[in-house]
Amino acid sequence: MKLSLDWIYYAISWILLTWHSAWDAIGVPVGAVLGTNFAWILSIIFLVVTVRVILFPVFVKQIKSQRAMQALQPKVKELQEKHKGDRETLQKEMMELYKKEKANPLMGCLPMFLQIPVFLGLFHVLKRLDPFKGEDKKTIYGWSVDQFNSASHAKLFTAPLSGKFGSTADELARLGANGSAVKIIAGVLVLVMISTTYLTSRQMILKTGWAEDPQQRMIQRLMLYGIPASLLISGAIFPIGVIIYWVTNNLFTLGQQQWVLRKFPPPVTAKKAVAPAATRSPVQLAKSGGLFGRGKSAPPAPVKATAPKVAGPKPGAKPTNNPKKSRPAKRQG
Repeated sequence: MKLSLDWIYYAISWILLTWHSAWDAIGVPVGAVLGTNFAWILSIIFLVVTVRVILFPVFVKQIKSQRAMQALQPKVKELQEKHKGDRETLQKEMMELYKKEKANPLMGCLPMFLQIPVFLGLFHVLKRLDPFKGEDKKTIYGWSVDQFNSASHAKLFTAPLSGKFGSTADELARLGANGSAVKIIAGVLVLVMISTTYLTSRQMILKTGWAEDPQQRMIQRLMLYGIPASLLISGAIFPIGVIIYWVTNNLFTLGQQQWVLRKFPPPVTAKKAVAPAATRSPVQLAKSGGLFGRGKSAPPAPVKATAPKVAGPKPGAKPTNNPKKSRPAKRQG
């Protein structure tokens, strides 16, 4: 049985067309200004806003789940020490712990997984924006012929929204696009997409710390390094409109995470409570035993007062008489 994704394509198209009609009604220029059709660019940006507002409750659950996982780290570490070398028993005990404490280690990836259908839907919708398609294909997913023609000619700094870094010469000719302009705009956007994807994961890990659980740590490394690295290759096949969506989504995530982490800061663990030696004052270092001391430093030993030493006569020098002890000279008769 073939799974139909038409409902996703219809939903994405409806949101895009609704926002485009709204910008048109407000008075945003439909034609190109500075080689850019801002009405369609804003429609993609506010597609992100719409999706993120819908998924905000899921994002809050993600943060709560991450806090719950962080609070369980001491117990997870105890299980790792207890079942060292017995991976099967360790996994079983950890699953029981998560179930008992109602923590889900996969919740941290749920918002990203829920956005995959939106990404695929937008990818499909923008990919089919070919001005040479027949009118029967232009009107699917709720589009009118005028809307399809307008979107197929929409550009960002003269680069079509359906153009890609890896577009062939034939595809560029059908879109009436300049190959150099498309590669430059798409290339810059791909680099921004990779950077912001890395920063979103790094921001969360710096605030919450690396997980003790090997499975969680592996997921964190995949999010931090694996996904940005994969975008270096896959970004060449993404339409420019899809990359705009991805970058906007990353910027939205950075702002949302910053707001949530400020409003609900992560709990301070025992390790975080002690400041590193490099950031502590000399008084704190003295109380704690200094940079290399252990425990409290012992009080300094009292210094005994000693009498000042009197320098003796130099070797070979004639002894000098003490005038007080010298005898009076004899008189000669």
